[in-house]
Amino acid sequence: MSEAMVTETAASSSKGHPSSGPKKRGFFAAIALFLRQVIAELKKVVTPTRKELLRYTLVVLAFVVVMIIIVTVLDFVFGAGALWIFGSGSGES
Repeated sequence: MSEAMVTETAASSSKGHPSSGPKKRGFFAAIALFLRQVIAELKKVVTPTRKELLRYTLVVLAFVVVMIIIVTVLDFVFGAGALWIFGSGSGES
């Protein structure tokens, strides 16, 4: 893994020195570290522009429509196949 891919928090915590073993942190210290890391990651989030948001929404809706069509066609094919194999269910008594 390259150094560029390591998060800033992870890169700054080691300071280039090998670890002398796992350090025991207190419960509240671990929670504080977690919250600091969450905030650091949230600062990296880029909000899409209105145009990008509209484009992403249309792509998702188009994908959903295509999947609905595929599932509907497969349902019809398998239903017709089941009727062909097992008959209509009216049975001859």
